[in-house]
Amino acid sequence: MLSSPTSARKGNWVAAGGMGLAILGTIFFYQNAAGEKLHNYIWIFAALIIGTVVGTLIARKVKMTSMPEMVSLFNGMGGACAGLISIVEMGRILNQPEPQLANGQVLTIILGMIIGTVSFSGSMIAFGKLNGKIKDFSFPFQQILNTLLMVGILALGGVMMFGSAEQAHMLMYVILGLSVVYGVLFVLPIGGADMPVVISLLNSFTGVAAACGGFLYHNSVMLTGGILVGSAGTILTILMCKAMNRSLLNVIIGSFGGNNAAGAGAGSGPGGDAKEISLNDAAILLSYSKKVMIVPGYGLAVAQAQHTCHELEKLLEEKGVEVKYAIHPVAGRMPGHMNVLLAEADVPYPKLLEMEEANPEFASTDVVLVIGANDVVNPAAKRDKASPIYGMPILDVDQAATTIVLKRGMAKGYAGIENELFFEPKTRMLFGDAKSSLQKLCEEVKNS
Repeated sequence: MLSSPTSARKGNWVAAGGMGLAILGTIFFYQNAAGEKLHNYIWIFAALIIGTVVGTLIARKVKMTSMPEMVSLFNGMGGACAGLISIVEMGRILNQPEPQLANGQVLTIILGMIIGTVSFSGSMIAFGKLNGKIKDFSFPFQQILNTLLMVGILALGGVMMFGSAEQAHMLMYVILGLSVVYGVLFVLPIGGADMPVVISLLNSFTGVAAACGGFLYHNSVMLTGGILVGSAGTILTILMCKAMNRSLLNVIIGSFGGNNAAGAGAGSGPGGDAKEISLNDAAILLSYSKKVMIVPGYGLAVAQAQHTCHELEKLLEEKGVEVKYAIHPVAGRMPGHMNVLLAEADVPYPKLLEMEEANPEFASTDVVLVIGANDVVNPAAKRDKASPIYGMPILDVDQAATTIVLKRGMAKGYAGIENELFFEPKTRMLFGDAKSSLQKLCEEVKNS
């Protein structure tokens, strides 16, 4: 049901209902090998109530622009949960009179602890970077340090399995601390257009950690769920890397990004000067077109302009203009970000064209309206071999007769590089807040 916007809401309710049944079934029907059932209901239901209230409040208040941050936050909570399960189980084993550590159960506990902790700390850094409170940071030989750190963590895990109980107790906390540091250092230097890939990768980490918990408790449902989350996150990560024409190793080691800002207003660039267009001229150009393609980006999400964009679409269609949307797979801050925004504004799903469908249509398009998108329409990805985004598949908006770009100013994109499209002879810049500009465009189109 999640594969289509028309049924996705129902799919979420079905999933929530299934999770509710799983929780209640575990509470009231689970019993261990000795035939004992759960008994501490006050603690369990207190935690359920607190979690439900907090989760509901966060989900209701979060804006669509902040959805990637919420996904990263909740994913981190899943990693923390898996890590805590491993800590509790390791403590239980170490408190036995003669603990046996060199076995598969302890190996699963250690892996769950490492992966869950890395997922938690990495997701918290990703959350901070997405809301702008944490900046990209790197230093010389950081990737070498990360590699040595991970090798060291795994080596300590081996020592923990084959050492004494006293050593294992101390090493558990050392491994936890190093895993937190590794998660932070792993995500800290990665920025720009690579963040959606990192979030997806961390999501798969959480799934693997949950699968370790399922293996630990001989719980086939938890094991299956963890494997599904882990494999789905891995597949999504690979698909996004393919969409950017980059390997996962290149994303992790050779990350590009940074939020470099430039001054507002028109300026000079690779192709000469950026040319502005007035609202009246833009409205006339759109109104007398046969075919218009709209390319939404993060700027549209920030301005909450999806409803106004849909209004402009309907006004143009009343004038006989064919209007479609071109969606790049990594537009916004997470996969499907633009689709969700436009579905929220009741834009018909058949109008949303994926990159492979949209690119052949640009050559026959009169006007492309780029709203807040940047790196995903940058021709440097095809022309400039020195560009960090070279080889990334983009939307070929430069093939249209005219391109109108709605932006606040000439700031660089999320990848931190200049956009050659802005200086193309066929490109015109319409500066201002996306929502305000679209509202004014709607008025001008009505009067044209």
